[in-house]
Formats: sequence, structure tokens, C-alpha cells
Amino acid sequence: MAVHTEEIPISTKNEGDMIDLKEGLRSVARRSGITIGTLHCFVPGATGALTFIEFEPGLLGDFPTMLERIIPKGIEYGHDLAWKDGNGHSHVRAALIGADITIPVRDKDLYLGRWQTPTFLELDVRPRDRKLLVTVIGE
Repeated sequence: MAVHTEEIPISTKNEGDMIDLKEGLRSVARRSGITIGTLHCFVPGATGALTFIEFEPGLLGDFPTMLERIIPKGIEYGHDLAWKDGNGHSHVRAALIGADITIPVRDKDLYLGRWQTPTFLELDVRPRDRKLLVTVIGE
């Protein structure tokens, strides 16, 4: 069994930035040389998240709207009372969505549905420089 690891740097400008990761992760899978296995992607930090969406304008607008409905910015969060940094909603959103995704690898490529796009979500209230940790395991 082989293991290949890389870091993918990401810079965001605003809360709500959504970044299509498909080609970056596809490149890591190809460089890994692994024909069949699993790719795991993880974002360190408590205010970034990873998910899958159809990366098209309608959903790029719908997703933040949904987050605002279920975890609104304008309410009181214990985190904000304790730390006074205004990103309590960011932490709750990230915890709900999750910090990692896993994708099967077949023939040195990602095994995804036609419109399924691995996506990074910036949920913090300020620009961030991050590094995604990517591990490919297989044969």
C-alpha cells in the first residue's frame, strides 16, 4: 500500500468565498501514482469547511442563503461573548458542515459524479491563508 501527501495552499478574500477544488485534487491524485485507493482532504482550523456541491451560480448563491437561514450571523453566540471576535456563527457553520471529505480514486483520477464538485468554504469573517492537507492511500 502506498501513501502520498501534499498541501494545497488557499487564500480567501471574504467570508463566503467558495473554491472549486476538483482540478487541484485531481492533480494530486495523478501525481500520487495511485491507481486505486482513496483521497482524503482536510482543512485545519475551526472556521473553514469542505463539502460537495454542483459548482454553478444558482447553488453558489443558494448555499450561503441556506447557511444564513439555519445559522444566522445576527444572533448572540457564546463564542462571541467570550472572545469578542464576531465569528461565533463561523465556528458553528464549520462544525455543522465538516472539515474533511473523502473521494475514491480509480485509474489515478477522482471518482465523482458528473456535477459533484469538492468545494472549500471560507466561513471566517476575515481573509485567510490556509493549507489543505491531502492524503492519497492505495495501490
